[in-house]
Amino acid sequence: MNKKPLQLLRKTGIAEGISFLVLLLIAMPLKYIFDLPLAVKYTGWAHGLLFVLYVAQAYYVKEVYNWPFKKFIYAFVAAWLPLGTFVYDRQLKKEEELLSAK
Repeated sequence: MNKKPLQLLRKTGIAEGISFLVLLLIAMPLKYIFDLPLAVKYTGWAHGLLFVLYVAQAYYVKEVYNWPFKKFIYAFVAAWLPLGTFVYDRQLKKEEELLSAK
């Protein structure tokens, strides 16, 4: 079976996780400590776009691989938690390895 959608989900998840950490650890302190609100504006916009892409890609992967809805919910919850997409990526990597073995 084609593993490209799963690879794209993993890459999108890593990008989404990095943008979330940049927003929380860099942009928000810049806004509230140094009074630079544009940092949150632009980083937040980028993170929002990556969040939507990640959730859409997770749903697409769920449909392509005929996963149970529960797996999609795990991906969705992972996107809401700091470091969540990095933790969920380990599970996705195992799925990718199983696809490679077939």
